[in-house]
Amino acid sequence: MALAGDEPFSPSVLGTREQFGEESMVRIIRWLEKHKVPLDSSVLDIGTGNGVLLVELAKSGYMNLTGIDYSPSAIQLSEKVTEKEGMSNIKLKVEDFLAPSAELSGFDICIDKGTFDAVSLDPSDAVGKRKLYVGSLGRVLKPEGFFLITSCNWTKEELLNEFREGFEILEELPTPKFCFGGRIGNSVTALVFQRKKVRPSILDKLD
Repeated sequence: MALAGDEPFSPSVLGTREQFGEESMVRIIRWLEKHKVPLDSSVLDIGTGNGVLLVELAKSGYMNLTGIDYSPSAIQLSEKVTEKEGMSNIKLKVEDFLAPSAELSGFDICIDKGTFDAVSLDPSDAVGKRKLYVGSLGRVLKPEGFFLITSCNWTKEELLNEFREGFEILEELPTPKFCFGGRIGNSVTALVFQRKKVRPSILDKLD
């Protein structure tokens, strides 16, 4: 997918909201709108929770929306939220992203606003599960598709290292800053990656 527009975000427009989820939604939707991502693009919300992001995307005009969560109770909640908002076109599924079903594939956009953080904190083989996550992302996201991730636990450099195989950084989105001990830092990291093109193998060229 090609990007349109190149104006930087204005941090002041993001406001001073303290709620992580709300700020994250603002950044995501503004990025999609700024780059004129087509409204019929297929969007996957990884770890959708209550489904509020999908509702806001639908209100912004996006039509091909899917949310997954490993928790059946979370999907039940998101179904109630989307039904209350009259968003019957949003698809919701119970899925373990670390072992996605075959039908979960071909997405133009994948969004993560805390699921990778949760995977990283799992005391049972966190390193292995992070690798599974990256592998799953490579399967469900189209080549040249976009991956928008928001993290409270990882720095930009750490995320670049985690997603170095198969993905390239496009943009770092502005997030709230803090000052401690004379140093300025970010309490949240928000990045946009693009899945690299799949290079044809030698065998493909011989066909």
